[in-house]
Amino acid sequence: MSDLKSLHKDAIPAALEKAERYRLLNEPGEAESICLDILHVDSENQQAIITLLLALTDRFEKGYGVSDTQAKELLSRITTEYERAYYTGIFNERRAKAKLRQGTPDCRFQAYELFREAMTWFEKAEAVRPLGNDDALLRWNTCARIIERNKLVPRHEEEPIEFLLE
Repeated sequence: MSDLKSLHKDAIPAALEKAERYRLLNEPGEAESICLDILHVDSENQQAIITLLLALTDRFEKGYGVSDTQAKELLSRITTEYERAYYTGIFNERRAKAKLRQGTPDCRFQAYELFREAMTWFEKAEAVRPLGNDDALLRWNTCARIIERNKLVPRHEEEPIEFLLE
């Protein structure tokens, strides 16, 4: 493989805009590549870390497998408690939507659990949110409505089978 060319630090703001544009054009691979170039130059750039995480989860829509390990590593690099909780919620919400689209009964149970996990993270984010920022509350409501609209329920534990001894 050829050596990759390094992005100049002064080009980071424009590159971040371009990555976001590619995400909005539903081209997460291009956004991912740009974010990796930014992180090569500025490894703790929070906007690039978040955009990369979102680009990875955009791939759920396309049916690509996304490594939970990679997503969790990115989430651990987010420095603010609010954003870490909020984007962990987003990650779980997007996984839930992908499961729901699969349509099987088992996937519906998994979707329910993932939506509930997302809602837990959104509650954590809501507790530490900046003044005037209700994004986590809005996401929580979205998850609740999806659960209700799709009549999702938790998996019930099966009753133990009792053996009769004669």
